[in-house]
Amino acid sequence: MSNKVALIGAGAMGGAIGARLVETGNNLTVFDLDKDKVAALTAKGATAAASAAAAAAVSDFVILSLNSPKIIHAAVFGLEGVAAGARPGALIIDMSSIDPDATKAIAAEAADRGLRWVDSPLSGGAPKALTGQLTLMAGGSERDVLDAHQVLRHVASNYTHMGPVGAGQTTKLINQVLCALNFLAVAEATQLALDAGVDAAKIPQALKGGRADSAILQEYMPRYVTKDYRRTGRIDNMVKDLNGAQDLARRTNTAMPLTAVCAEIHRMLTASGLGGEDQAALMEFFKGPNKEIAG
Repeated sequence: MSNKVALIGAGAMGGAIGARLVETGNNLTVFDLDKDKVAALTAKGATAAASAAAAAAVSDFVILSLNSPKIIHAAVFGLEGVAAGARPGALIIDMSSIDPDATKAIAAEAADRGLRWVDSPLSGGAPKALTGQLTLMAGGSERDVLDAHQVLRHVASNYTHMGPVGAGQTTKLINQVLCALNFLAVAEATQLALDAGVDAAKIPQALKGGRADSAILQEYMPRYVTKDYRRTGRIDNMVKDLNGAQDLARRTNTAMPLTAVCAEIHRMLTASGLGGEDQAALMEFFKGPNKEIAG
């Protein structure tokens, strides 16, 4: 029997998740304020809903793919929100990336309404969602995380229960710190290779399998070299996540000097108008008077 799933938020990430769920036989009902995004999924076999409440009313699982705690709170508890239509005991799976403390507060409010909550932020982006190869880090009770896997197994190849509600979001912040530092390190190394006259395009193959190897090295150094700024993520979204990591570090009294430098570089690029660009645009930071990097 197919799962009855509501999807609230059909942007780049939510749209990819929705497409994969339809492809793998789930009964998907979708709501988004952007009707074109909804239409893209209904064309694949999803059903459109007039509101988040209407989508939740016909579903056992509700997936959220939204941008901030404020938007999530409105989508769940606002007029015609999820809570207004969801069945008692319905499971909300928040695949957004937000602050762990905000997650705990929203989940507690949902529990007061008889709704279950799992925070399951992701790593891998839309391309991995489309092939069912996302990495998911889940927070919630053992039962709820296990139940959520009935749906999430269709989009993820790696699904780990990290602890109670909020633990998934904390793990995602750690993931983002590691990714941001790696993006920056690869960009810096690429510029050194270019300045030193080494064929930087050969470096990923030369270092493949060694300690310096990484998925980001393999994917992004060729993009840095060729000035390929096609968007698969946004610099300003990384700023949001690094801000979250730094807020958590202040609460835990954790020293994070490298993250601080990395965050400032991301903020500088955002302030210069590059916030909407892909991480590949980090090469702009290394652009000097005699370097022509951006196209």
